[in-house]
Amino acid sequence: MSQYSILDLADISEVCRQYSIRIVKSFSVLSGGSENTNYLITTEKGKFVLTICEQKTAQRAEELAYLLEHLAKNGFESSKLVRTSNNALISNWKEKPVMLKVFLEGEIIANLSSDILNVIGKEMGRLHQIEIPAYLPKILNYGIEYFDEVGHYAANSDFELWLNGIKNFIQPFMTEELPKSLIHSDIFFSNIIVSDFGTAAFIMDFEEATNYYRVFDIGMTLVGLCCDGQALNLNKASALLNGYQQEIELDALEKLSLQAFTVYAAAAMTFWRHRNFNHVNPDPAMADHFLGLKEIADFVKEITVTDFATIVN
Repeated sequence: MSQYSILDLADISEVCRQYSIRIVKSFSVLSGGSENTNYLITTEKGKFVLTICEQKTAQRAEELAYLLEHLAKNGFESSKLVRTSNNALISNWKEKPVMLKVFLEGEIIANLSSDILNVIGKEMGRLHQIEIPAYLPKILNYGIEYFDEVGHYAANSDFELWLNGIKNFIQPFMTEELPKSLIHSDIFFSNIIVSDFGTAAFIMDFEEATNYYRVFDIGMTLVGLCCDGQALNLNKASALLNGYQQEIELDALEKLSLQAFTVYAAAAMTFWRHRNFNHVNPDPAMADHFLGLKEIADFVKEITVTDFATIVN
């Protein structure tokens, strides 16, 4: 992650005073999302994550803070927000919104076991049953609704041709009859904290939370957690879905649509990477970063319907 805001001990101490934290013992930069700068700080009151929101408005930061509190009130364990000494959701540093969250002990594991995938599936099922806050967006900012943007910056390219083909493949499965819920929409291993004993897993970083098809969230998680290289591991996928269906039984339409939505999820992330690194924030070193996810989308698309169905039965 690029570090956008560089804070020294005096800066961090100044921010922490807004939370009645007087002693900062140590701090270090955390790797993480592309839109924030995160510091792990150790204080007299414990460990916290200090997040400087580089691109969010104060309103968007407050909505995320409200969401974290909403999750906590519904018994969903994730990042726990700390309010300021004045009971405000966020503070600020140099006109940038700031959030303070309790640090969750554990580790990030790239290759998750079937047992942990089963636990994560259960957590997703619990998440999808929480009441949807009214302020959540109802479309993804990298979803199919935005695929046509490729025609503005990469018209008639091989990528536009590929994405149009994916769009045609997906659209027959998109119907308002599919259940929607509060979804995370970005569950990759870097957004999962596994407890020290490997018995619990916590879904973190709800930056992209949306009121959207829950089957999209499942598809994205299959892409983010259940792939070996550019191939979907059906055994891992089955472990995740087994856990999920202990909380929510997928209906017939969701089972029918899951393969297409897994392709959709991989293609949506492919589109985001292509758009971001080739157009919005051009970076020659990252220009081909989309290719790995493109291969995953193509791989899942070619799995036979019979083979794919084994993960939900």
